[in-house]
Amino acid sequence: KTSAVVGDAEPSTVAEFVDEEDEEHERRQFYESRRNKSRLNGQHRNVVLERKPYEQSESWVHNTLKYQRSLFGRYGLASGVNPRICFPTAEELAEKKEYNRVAYPLTIDEMRSQIETAKREKAERIRQREEDVAAKLSRLEKWSQEFRDRVAKAEAEAQAAKDRRERLVEEVRRHFGFKLDTKDERFKELLAQKEKEDKKIQKEARKKAREEKVIAKLLAKSNE
Repeated sequence: KTSAVVGDAEPSTVAEFVDEEDEEHERRQFYESRRNKSRLNGQHRNVVLERKPYEQSESWVHNTLKYQRSLFGRYGLASGVNPRICFPTAEELAEKKEYNRVAYPLTIDEMRSQIETAKREKAERIRQREEDVAAKLSRLEKWSQEFRDRVAKAEAEAQAAKDRRERLVEEVRRHFGFKLDTKDERFKELLAQKEKEDKKIQKEARKKAREEKVIAKLLAKSNE
């Protein structure tokens, strides 16, 4: 109906009608601008409203293949991008093939075999490390026991030496028949003599013990 009216109307009437349409369009734009309470830039507001950010390219970046593809991926046909550009070109396919050849030279079976080999090697390293730790712990317990035995032996020997000296001191006192100062030369002389005799006895006892030990080993071997 509008076209019919415009066709039949006088030129002045047509001009007035066009002016009214322009004014109506301007009013709509004015009200639309006033409706933007977010104060966002146009492109940012379009993104929020899930619309294409720019109607026309405003930077060289907007003309790149990567950007055009991202537009189509985000907004589909509404982006105005030709879907054909989203498919890789022959050159891109060749580059991708060469990249895969260099970056992934092994086949899937080869990679699987390599992974399995690496797993087995790792498991073997862990097993060997655990065995090594267990062996060291076992040796540590042995060393600890040997140390405790040496300490106990040293303490026993020290106590035995102390007991022998006390016994010798008591023998010297009994020899004189009266209480004598341990610093007295007579006391020290007799005590030194007693200690010398005791050392000789201890030496003979150790020698006899070693001989008995050797004899016991020989008898044990002969009985095998």
